[in-house]
Amino acid sequence: MKHNHNHNNVPGPDPQLVPVRFEFTHPSAKTVCIAGSFNQWRAEAKTLHSSGAGNWWKETLLAPGTYEYCLVVDGEWMPDPRARETVPNPFGGRNSILHVATSPRAAHLADAENIPMKIETNKNTRKI
Repeated sequence: MKHNHNHNNVPGPDPQLVPVRFEFTHPSAKTVCIAGSFNQWRAEAKTLHSSGAGNWWKETLLAPGTYEYCLVVDGEWMPDPRARETVPNPFGGRNSILHVATSPRAAHLADAENIPMKIETNKNTRKI
């Protein structure tokens, strides 16, 4: 049996929430925020932290589901260059898509579905 180290009787994080890490690189950015359907498109609610040399990051907890979001870099809204999917938004730009799986295993399986299969032949390897 594991010991509960929560001695303050404060409830722990919601077991339905999944940790998500956003990362972004922009050498001259002064501020980077995230605005999306998970925070009512309020950029100021999720400010990324600078780790120096133009590298930015933010860890947050989100419920499983699919979300749309944008990065807000020095006030300019843009899709996340690391996002695998984007959709048009009503302002003529694009929103990034984030799929939050119910568990790390489910996320791994979802990622595996998008990897092209390789077939080994005598001399060639080809992708399907």
